[in-house]
Amino acid sequence: MYNYEMTHRSMTTLEAGLDHVAASPADDGVVTLIVRRPTVGERETLETGELSVAEGLVGDNWRHRGSARTEDGSAHPEMQLNVMNSRAADLVAGSPERRSLTGDQLLVDLDLSLENLPPGTRLALGSAVIEVTPVPHTGCDKFVARFGLDATKFVNSERGRQLRLRGLNAKVVEPGTIRVGDTVRKVPG
Repeated sequence: MYNYEMTHRSMTTLEAGLDHVAASPADDGVVTLIVRRPTVGERETLETGELSVAEGLVGDNWRHRGSARTEDGSAHPEMQLNVMNSRAADLVAGSPERRSLTGDQLLVDLDLSLENLPPGTRLALGSAVIEVTPVPHTGCDKFVARFGLDATKFVNSERGRQLRLRGLNAKVVEPGTIRVGDTVRKVPG
């Protein structure tokens, strides 16, 4: 199914690709990949997805999986969607077929940096609107296993955290349909 045994990218290779990632557009980005995770370890790549205020990406396991970050183990409302920069995903994955292994439901070609998208920023994509939440999104043990220790150190470095190379957490504030190729725009506040 997935190649977990791929040779991981070195820190030198990752750092060499940083300028390309940092050149992502600040606005008018693009949805490049939609990934639904119906069960743990399973991925479904979609051309079209539905975003719901109650469910996040409809058919994804976010709600049923729960979270260690809530007192009762229920799904964390501020971690409904995981969004990663598609250029960063391409860089750490090493091949297009491995991008879905990041575990993020949405890959976008957009500058996800803290400076460009502070918590509370709303993004319109398709007919839906999502909001960036303050909960940090960091690499976990699965990320290390799939992409290596260098990739995890790279995305969690000081610069990596500022650029949000591992991505960001968001929640759905207006439900709607999203498609690969949709423009991602900041909603004026």
